[in-house]
Amino acid sequence: MRRFVSVVVLAVIIAVLPAVARAGVVARISLSTQTMQVYVDGAPKYSWAVSAARKGYRTPVGSFRPTRMHRTYYSQKYDNAPMPHSIFFHGGYAIHGTTYVNSLGQPASHGCIRLHPANAAALFSLVQRHGPGNTRIVIIR
Repeated sequence: MRRFVSVVVLAVIIAVLPAVARAGVVARISLSTQTMQVYVDGAPKYSWAVSAARKGYRTPVGSFRPTRMHRTYYSQKYDNAPMPHSIFFHGGYAIHGTTYVNSLGQPASHGCIRLHPANAAALFSLVQRHGPGNTRIVIIR
């Protein structure tokens, strides 16, 4: 029986290895620390300050895939606010660049994940290169 279990475990590991090898991009956002950790193929690549939802607004928590991407985008809801390098992941919620860089590291948005414009461009490029289907956005409290 023990040998059978070992063989099954080994088979599962072999089946999962290709998926891990092509894991792509994972952007892990912590709302409590207002930070984003970016992993590429399982290895840590970047750590950035972000701004998520301020009081009275909410940023969704969970695991998402990008649904659409726009190099240049303007908010249709918030006075045509610029949202450069937008990566939408849940309805109208997106990760995007901001001009309000002094507020990074603290809650300040209407629910989106704001990044420094250079960091938003770097993430956008990574997601384009690896593909939205190989990208995961994980938001935790």
